Amino acid sequence: MFTRVKPACTFAVLICIALGSGPNRALAVTAEVARKCKALTTKAYPPRQIGNPAAGSAKGTGRAEQDYFNSCVVNAGKTDDPAPNQSK
Repeated sequence: MFTRVKPACTFAVLICIALGSGPNRALAVTAEVARKCKALTTKAYPPRQIGNPAAGSAKGTGRAEQDYFNSCVVNAGKTDDPAPNQSK
């Protein structure tokens, strides 16, 4: 009887340890940081046609724009360098 209970308990303990020791979850982005990063991203990657998000940006690619925004959020609204000058 105890031979079956021990492996099950050991397995349950290992699962709890594995789930508990995982990487820390990222904190939620505040509205202030998101607004600041959106403004910085818009300044670094101006839209090709104002009011039309489907037109794309005048500089860089969509992926570069997302990476710039994400790095801004990770750094709490601070960017070290301006966006690279890329042409489409």
